[in-house]
Amino acid sequence: MVKTTTHNIEIAVESKYWPGHSIPKESHYFFVYYITITNHSDCTVKLLKRHWDIKDSNGEKRMVDGDGVVGETPVLEPGQRFEYNSGCNLQTEIGYMSGYYTFTNLAENREFDVEIPRFDLVVPAKLN
Repeated sequence: MVKTTTHNIEIAVESKYWPGHSIPKESHYFFVYYITITNHSDCTVKLLKRHWDIKDSNGEKRMVDGDGVVGETPVLEPGQRFEYNSGCNLQTEIGYMSGYYTFTNLAENREFDVEIPRFDLVVPAKLN
């Protein structure tokens, strides 16, 4: 698990290879990632957008932008957390993801970005 904190918003990420949705003979490798967002600030915040940078070991890079996460734009009161999971496919057995979320401070109507720490996407057999 990797974690980072930006503007008192903690992002923790864990990723796993999902062989049931992968087809190695066709260079299709699927990974699931689990994210926990914890609001350690004194303000109520709302997650508005996400930006992902996805890179595989062939040097292919993709960028993904969108509203919210998994169809939601969660509001987090001080001390609250939000958990979700999603997935990513790669054409190689090794890659990584990183990015940021854009939040708004609801009291001040001010937007700010929160770093998503880089996390590796690796087929377990490649770790040997």
